[in-house]
Amino acid sequence: MKGSSLLLCLIWGFNFVIMKLGNGAFEPVQFAAFRFLTGTLLLFGILIWKRVPNPDRHTMKWYIICGILQTTYFNIAIQISLNYINAGLTSVLTYSMPLFLSMMAHFLIPGERLNTRRTIGIATGMMGLLFAMDIHLGGNLWAMLLGVSSAIAWALSNLIIKLKLQHCDKTQFTTWQMAFGALGLLLYSLLFERWEPHFSAASIFYILFSGIVASALAFLLWTHILTRMEASKASVTLLLVPIIGVVSGWIFLHEELKAATLLGIFFSTGGHLDCEPCRDSEAAVNE
Repeated sequence: MKGSSLLLCLIWGFNFVIMKLGNGAFEPVQFAAFRFLTGTLLLFGILIWKRVPNPDRHTMKWYIICGILQTTYFNIAIQISLNYINAGLTSVLTYSMPLFLSMMAHFLIPGERLNTRRTIGIATGMMGLLFAMDIHLGGNLWAMLLGVSSAIAWALSNLIIKLKLQHCDKTQFTTWQMAFGALGLLLYSLLFERWEPHFSAASIFYILFSGIVASALAFLLWTHILTRMEASKASVTLLLVPIIGVVSGWIFLHEELKAATLLGIFFSTGGHLDCEPCRDSEAAVNE
């Protein structure tokens, strides 16, 4: 489980670079639609191969809600944010999700209440988030808030997984929520974006990597991790993603490493990693 978590962080951290590059060839949400449609096709092939039955009507409604939150809105917010702020900062804001999920779990998931150590960790993480945003009057504050809203939407979806979908087939859930989410992205793009995609060997690679590796396979891995661990413990493993995202943006996109962003990463990851869920997770990931 520990190796799976590290692999997931590497994939999702580097994917911010791929998404930023993809925005140069496609409209932002158009790229996300191509990405998740590609991932959905692969996953439906896996469902057919495994002979997984279709979900029942009660379960399907939760798949639709998660698809809208975790795939449609989440990616609209990220892709638009990437057009106005750099990939590293976007990754920091998006992967503040563990902070919000821990707070939601406190009130809604039995056995995951916050104690003093966890509360201090979350408060430190929120302070780090403010540093990372480097808030000032004007500028791209709205794009940063959009990035934060993607984290909240993702946290809500993860909460639903823990409360309502714990015993569902992981491949079935990942496939159907991604299918509904991809349709939402496609509809948004058709209504609000220009359709003048620039296909090339590079842009097709961006779609394939994001769709197959960072979407289909990575979300299967994430759902597997989330259903086997407490929400707060599972989500805290993702706090490496912003670091990988910032470093990847610096290496591959030559993005500036601002002191405020680095300080924000230190507080939002280091502070939350110092809280009790992370220490408890050391035993869980080695089971």
